[in-house]
Amino acid sequence: MNQEIAADIAKEFKNNQKVLIAIGDETRQAILKTLIEGSQNPGMRVGEIRLNTHLSRPAVSHHLKILKDAQIVSVRKEGTINYYRLDSKSKLLSLKNLFHVIERALLQCE
Repeated sequence: MNQEIAADIAKEFKNNQKVLIAIGDETRQAILKTLIEGSQNPGMRVGEIRLNTHLSRPAVSHHLKILKDAQIVSVRKEGTINYYRLDSKSKLLSLKNLFHVIERALLQCE
């Protein structure tokens, strides 16, 4: 593998580290699946997510914070009510760059 591709891969792993950590957890995967299947407008409340994932309210809140910090999920507040949904500018989209540089490396191996 040439140095340029190796540097690109290292850069993309670093750029995507929070996203990879966030989506690497099975509980957060279940929450993401629930959000994908749920209403995007206005979003889903913690109680709705809790019912679909069979997690406790504090567990859902904890994992939503991690997903929010990784810029995968956004929250919209209406008074005291929070609605969670996939962020339309989700950092999940940046994974495409990581896959692209890995693909370049694999094609060089052929």
